[in-house]
Amino acid sequence: MKEILIMAIFGFAIYAFARKMEKKPILPWKEGSIPTEVKLSGKKQKKDKQGIELDQEPNVFQDLLKDIKEINNHMIRYHDNTFVLMAEVDPVNYFLLSLEEQEAIDVTFERWLAQISHNTQWYLQNRYVDLSDPIEKMRKSMIDADDLHENAVEYGKSLIDDLTKWQQIAPRYETKRYILFTHQVKTNDITAEDKEELEEKIVEKAFAELYRRMNAAKSQLRKARMEVHLLTNEGICEVLYHAFNRRKAVKNRYKDIALQEMTSLFVTADQDTTRIELVKEGLDNEFTNEEERKEVEAV
Repeated sequence: MKEILIMAIFGFAIYAFARKMEKKPILPWKEGSIPTEVKLSGKKQKKDKQGIELDQEPNVFQDLLKDIKEINNHMIRYHDNTFVLMAEVDPVNYFLLSLEEQEAIDVTFERWLAQISHNTQWYLQNRYVDLSDPIEKMRKSMIDADDLHENAVEYGKSLIDDLTKWQQIAPRYETKRYILFTHQVKTNDITAEDKEELEEKIVEKAFAELYRRMNAAKSQLRKARMEVHLLTNEGICEVLYHAFNRRKAVKNRYKDIALQEMTSLFVTADQDTTRIELVKEGLDNEFTNEEERKEVEAV
């Protein structure tokens, strides 16, 4: 009888410990008596101090690109007529130079920084190293070569396969360097007969000013062995594509997307005239509604 009692007590202790670990009441019939507020509190989504649901996905594109009006004329244009021109900078291999050469580069760069009196920003972007083009060149050279020995061909194939696997398994990074020149055009200083002429003058004035700033930086940095290249519309879109698709950009390259004409604003398939006119009419209505909304907000 004692043994049965001891075993019952020991079993109840194990049961109580298990219920405690599961955060459940020891007595099963007590589960239904838990207050409603306690039950619902576990199902509520967590919120921060501003009342934003923490489990909600952030609207990255809407938050970061809501102020951008368009990317055109090799510039990023905002709704308040602020324009941004981007230029890529080829770096110099600084640590392979002598002390005198390094000192000359430092002095030139510092002199350029001291001369800047306008809004200029540096943007560094880390990208995965893309070996697709070098691998393709190696493969093409190996195919075009007719005098290669069989062992050389086999070695070339194994090398290409190893490089392809290495790029997928252990990706490496490279840093791209960009200079961003920003300028806001004041429409009060521009005289125009109609809205279309005003738009043209705004864009021309912005590009002339930003291009002048870029050329000044280009001439100064060339003395420091750094080449500056203007980014076109496609180059700006590629920078944004790598910024928002960091991992996918290795497999889904922007160059391939452009070659497949997937960057077009309109459908590239053959369409009849009626459908084209409907699309244009819809775009015109959208622009008109946007302008009316801006006028109402301005009032």
